[in-house]
Amino acid sequence: MKNFETIAIRTQTERSQFNEHATPLHLTSSFVFDDAEQMRALFSDEIEGNIYSRFSNPNTTELIDKIRRLEGAEAGWATATGMAAVFTSFGALLKQGDHVLACRSIFGSSHTILTKILPKWGIDFTYVDIHETEKWQDAVRENTKLVFVETPTNPGVDIIDLEWLGQFSQAHQLLLVVDNCFATPYLQQPIRFGADLVIHSATKYLDGQGRVLGGLIAGKQRLIDEIQAFARHSGPALSPFNAWVISKSLETLAVRMDRHCDNALRLAQWLEKHPEVELVKYPFLPSHPKYEVAKKQMKAGGGIVTFVVKGGVEQGKRFLDRLQMLSLTANLGDTRSIATHPASTTHSKLSEEERLEAGILPGLIRISVGLEHVEDIIQDIDHALKTT
Repeated sequence: MKNFETIAIRTQTERSQFNEHATPLHLTSSFVFDDAEQMRALFSDEIEGNIYSRFSNPNTTELIDKIRRLEGAEAGWATATGMAAVFTSFGALLKQGDHVLACRSIFGSSHTILTKILPKWGIDFTYVDIHETEKWQDAVRENTKLVFVETPTNPGVDIIDLEWLGQFSQAHQLLLVVDNCFATPYLQQPIRFGADLVIHSATKYLDGQGRVLGGLIAGKQRLIDEIQAFARHSGPALSPFNAWVISKSLETLAVRMDRHCDNALRLAQWLEKHPEVELVKYPFLPSHPKYEVAKKQMKAGGGIVTFVVKGGVEQGKRFLDRLQMLSLTANLGDTRSIATHPASTTHSKLSEEERLEAGILPGLIRISVGLEHVEDIIQDIDHALKTT
């Protein structure tokens, strides 16, 4: 199996004695052993098998194997949420005295981990502008251990050149960790460009229907071994049920992302012509500053469109209030289109200076473009813009 869609559909756990076609749920906290010797061998890691669902479960094993293959990784691990995947990676791979380089535009909770949590354990960080590559060179210290980025970024859909960043990280012997949530492995595989680890909030596009929480990590075996050892004892385990749901959802990821991307591009093209919109950003618009880079490393532009309404924060909030169909909710990557105003919600705890440094303008609106008919999405947004 070489093609993405086939791998996503046909990667399954071994069938049981019942010869089921679809993978069954394994809702058990623990597993029994044939005898004392097998139990001893499993606990000493001499043989592979299931002991306890905090460690492994057939449903999470299937999901891990699937994301590993889709990302082109050696190994993987599953966590209860996307943020658990971020924190588990940091917790497993960093130690007191280490230093992290990160792009300035990242998810709000990732920002909190870097700025509030890791410093309590003596781990420092530096934010670097993704558009000024020379500053990355200047920011490297003797104790720099890891580079953490999102691309496309949240919420500004900025693009980082993964080929350049992979070469930079290798030249300085730094671990490169890429949050690939917005792109998914269908549109982009950062490991091809030198990433050591890829992180997903499986809550978003991988599930794609707003049903469950989950996180995934894929990358080099030696790093996953450290992550696994950390996670087995700290306990951010993905439930078997959620793993089963996400694994089934991956079977339709390709067709869903095709529609997300088609709808998003059409919406972005329409917004560029709207008189109430100051700026539109979408990776596959020629007007995007990193359009050529996006075309090089992504199959399509993804399902997130951002634009700036005239009038700042208050007009941004009024725009949300005038929407009739789009959902106002704390999620993205759903079949349903979702609108958020980052300055007053997801990134409201940042100072105004920090928001501007991250490219979050007062009137910025983020649309997670869903699978509804694109004309209905446009009509709802047009109504909200015309009546502001």
